[in-house]
Amino acid sequence: MATDRSSAGDPARTLALLWGEPPPKAARRGPRQARSSAEIAATAIALADAEGVEAVTMRRVAQELGLSPMALYTYVPGKAELLDLMLDTLYGAMPRTAPADSGWRARVTAIAEDNRALYAAHPWIAAVSASRPPLGPGLMGKYEYELRALDDLGLGDVEMDAALTHLLGFVQSCARLAADERAAEQDGAMNDRQWWAGNAELLARVFDADRYPTAARVGAAAGEAYGGAYSPSHAYEFGLQRVIDGLAALIEGR
Repeated sequence: MATDRSSAGDPARTLALLWGEPPPKAARRGPRQARSSAEIAATAIALADAEGVEAVTMRRVAQELGLSPMALYTYVPGKAELLDLMLDTLYGAMPRTAPADSGWRARVTAIAEDNRALYAAHPWIAAVSASRPPLGPGLMGKYEYELRALDDLGLGDVEMDAALTHLLGFVQSCARLAADERAAEQDGAMNDRQWWAGNAELLARVFDADRYPTAARVGAAAGEAYGGAYSPSHAYEFGLQRVIDGLAALIEGR
């Protein structure tokens, strides 16, 4: 299946949609519009949350709204622009929990937690490639807010952007792994602990601990600690502290 990608549509029409600019006269056809872009975005988001982003088609969203597919095109140019509208809507609705009067570590942690919560509520977002993010008011407000956590710390502007990109990329990676684990449980009707328990006897026969002593020792310790081969929550907590430690080394080295 092709990867969904943000900003894959017509840039001019996407930006006009996100910023509430009226469409060009050539695009205005049909009866007077009775739906708002916010209503369309909410409907599409609810559909993606319930059935996955692959279920979000122009025809299906139109059906949910009680419109014909052609009527929906008078509001949104296409699926690519609709995806950008969905993302920007969610970015704009994100909570801003980082206390302004706290230290930078607390602010960075809050930003990571806010983004993690977004992915938990809307897992499909983690699979959307955002190498070209939708430059709407939701994203720009999010970017402004998150950059402020790194301002006045002695970092250059490019370093601030790179540090934020590194942090958000880490959170998205963890969210993807967590989503993969949930999908595996749903597809196999068993959790990670049950899967490993079911395969323990075969693994004991084929795995030679003398040949792989380090893997045997570390794997056993990790498996006991995680209750399986992998723990998304532990990976997130451990990794976030390492990201923060790395930023601290950069900041304190100034």
